[in-house]
Amino acid sequence: MNRKPSQNIISSSHLKYLDFPVVAIGSSAGGLEALELFFSNMPDNTGMAFVLIQHLDPNYKGMMADLIRKVTKMKVIQVSDNLKVKPDSVYVIPPNKNMSILNGRLQLFDLAEVHGLRLPINFFFHSLADDMGENSIGIILSGMGSDGTLGLKSIKERGGLTLVQEPSNAKYDSMPKNAIQSIQVEVVASAGELPGRLISFLKKALPRQPDVNSADFKDKSSLEKIVLLIRSKTGNDFSQYKKSTIYRRVERRMMIQKIDHIAAYVRFLMQNPDETEILFKELLIGATSFFRDPELWHLLTDDILPAYLKEKAEGHALRIWIPACSTGEEAFSYAIVLREVINNLKKSIPVQIFATDLDSGAIEKARKGVYNEGIAGSVSGERLKRFFTRSGIFYKINADIREMVVFAPHNVISDPPFTKVDLISCRNLLIYHEPGLQKALLGVFHYSLVPRGFLILGTSETTGSQAHLFDIVNSRYRIFRKRSLEKSSIAEFVNDIREFNDKPNEKKIPVKSMENIQSLTDKLILQEYSPAGVLVNTEGDIVYLTRRAGKYLEPVAGKANILSMLREGLNPEFPVAFRRASVNSKKVVLKKIKIESDSDPMYVDVIFQKLEKPAELKNLILIVFIDVVPDKEIPKSHTGKKTKPQVNELESEQQRLKEELQNTLEAVQISEEEHKSSNEELQSMNEELQSTNEELTTSKEELQSMNEELQTVNLELMNKVAEFTAVSDDMKNLLESTEIATLFLTKDLRVRRFTTGMRKIINLLEQDLGRPLTDLASELAYDEFINDMKEVLRTLVFHERQILSKTGLWYRVRIMPYRTSDDVIDGLVLTFTDITALKKLETELQRTISELKSRENT
Repeated sequence: MNRKPSQNIISSSHLKYLDFPVVAIGSSAGGLEALELFFSNMPDNTGMAFVLIQHLDPNYKGMMADLIRKVTKMKVIQVSDNLKVKPDSVYVIPPNKNMSILNGRLQLFDLAEVHGLRLPINFFFHSLADDMGENSIGIILSGMGSDGTLGLKSIKERGGLTLVQEPSNAKYDSMPKNAIQSIQVEVVASAGELPGRLISFLKKALPRQPDVNSADFKDKSSLEKIVLLIRSKTGNDFSQYKKSTIYRRVERRMMIQKIDHIAAYVRFLMQNPDETEILFKELLIGATSFFRDPELWHLLTDDILPAYLKEKAEGHALRIWIPACSTGEEAFSYAIVLREVINNLKKSIPVQIFATDLDSGAIEKARKGVYNEGIAGSVSGERLKRFFTRSGIFYKINADIREMVVFAPHNVISDPPFTKVDLISCRNLLIYHEPGLQKALLGVFHYSLVPRGFLILGTSETTGSQAHLFDIVNSRYRIFRKRSLEKSSIAEFVNDIREFNDKPNEKKIPVKSMENIQSLTDKLILQEYSPAGVLVNTEGDIVYLTRRAGKYLEPVAGKANILSMLREGLNPEFPVAFRRASVNSKKVVLKKIKIESDSDPMYVDVIFQKLEKPAELKNLILIVFIDVVPDKEIPKSHTGKKTKPQVNELESEQQRLKEELQNTLEAVQISEEEHKSSNEELQSMNEELQSTNEELTTSKEELQSMNEELQTVNLELMNKVAEFTAVSDDMKNLLESTEIATLFLTKDLRVRRFTTGMRKIINLLEQDLGRPLTDLASELAYDEFINDMKEVLRTLVFHERQILSKTGLWYRVRIMPYRTSDDVIDGLVLTFTDITALKKLETELQRTISELKSRENT
């Protein structure tokens, strides 16, 4: 074959960080032709190494190396064990072997050493991603099945490049199609065009870690604009994402779009909203697979989960939360493991698994529970047989496992967390966020867990500054258990959550003044009062609180507002006093408020003061809590008599409070009219509060009633789903038993459903549901096919023809309107009856008749 001129050649010196990239190429059926096209257009001195992985028959004599030598001047080698990879060389997998790479050396395995379905492309791609990281490049060429898709996902997750042959250009398009449908690949092109696209991409490659001194990286304005555009388009805020991570994803999209400067890319995003959606998907690359890190799952199955469940009473509902669940593989892994453990324990333990993710598209895929055959590389044959149903090249999770998991879109940063969960598995999410947000999220997880609940992080993640909240169970696999939350930690938790849950457009105290606010507030409290205090704005939002304030407040999820955090006893009088303090600068005092606690009730004076100075605290409200002891609760000695020191202390405290009250009354000096007005205002407020309380009581009763109704409706829906499933199964079996190929179409001629027999007539796969029929190849010699269907939709009169297929078979094609139970036309039903035998008999009969007529004439 003719080779292209060498002007596209790039030496290793041109590769700014891919100084030694390794290109793994996977193919199966029809791959030889694609490989010849690829290497005939690939220069000989690119500085890259190429590794070819094919599905080869165990008895096949390795001839691939000889065939590739004819189209390239690079050194072509059939791999031997522990062979070191070198640039400008081509390495070919030998027959009857699986291959991986470790520390730049190719390792061979006998097939018996690899468990599960043999998927050599996935096997090598996974190892390449782990070994080479961003220097890994994966290419999928022509082939049948889905091998390579999960491997490409691993390469993309580690920052490598992914390329796929254009399916329409491939002799067999199953492997390319599966890859394109599963992940957002960087390049899709014909086999002959892929080398040029790859070289062009690498020439534009920027450093692995963005140069913080570069003009583009310093252009924080452009990066912030990109974050704003994503938030405007998707509603998700990436402002606390690591800037280097965002920049790498932006850099990748810039290279694909052939844009050199980030400011130009911002303009491109503004003009192309679809690109914003693609970038959003890039930022949400799902790092998930079934039973990832097998040793971790062995530890959970054999030790941690059985021991934990043995402690729980019969009927205890086990709750698990999996943030960033992607397409659901990890959630279903937990469901499978728990089903096995519970069966072994012979206990009845309900399980609720909440799997959440920002990506609604990933959630939709997870809800379907359908995965390609590549999962056989990580799921054992026994589990595949027990928990999955095979359908063509896909596996579908069984209904009993699917019902254990609830999937929902959820933003772990801003949405309320799930509570009272026994285990949180959040692997490889924290590493993408800034330390401040990591700290806040760990606080959220601590709040969500039950006492001694488990937290599992990724192997590259730690609890960092929140280590005091968790005990280490296993440091290698990052398994932790919740410690009891000390009262002194409540304030830290509330402040962390508030910092990241405020609305972006909400007015905040400038960040640069936060340290001054804290020091000034502490100083002011120590000088004037010395007890616990809280600093809030006029809306009640907490700006700062002292560590001891947790004694009077309860932590809540979401925005930290003091009015929603009051302990029982403060609720009736506190809001009224707070409102009075917010409208003027006079001190407002509440005396001897009884607060309920877990042990004995406590009594407290609450002082409200709107601040005028210092300037940093102007218009903020300082709230101070002072513990008091009522006369009737004076402490006694063990003999039952008051002790003298205690009496003196009490008298001193009472005297101090009297003096403070006197000073407060002198400072207030409210006139009779103002006092009367205040009383009237208080009366009005009390009436409003009573009315509000009545409304809340009514609303609570209505919500309880609605909850009962929803439970009933949910039960009814479950029954309906079961009935629908049974009817659907009956319908499927009926259609299959007739052995008549049947195709159901929507009104716009998209595939709604089909029977197995249709695969012989039209090239249909499960993933073709919803595709236009015009996009699919047909074996029928039927030029008027589409026109006849449109005519039936127009006239509502069925149409029938006898059509010869390209394979020599005859079919009676009957096109009928699809009628719903409401007698509404909602598409078409097509049946294809094989009448080949009848046609042969008819032809034979006509020939016989012709012969008889001929004899009669003679």
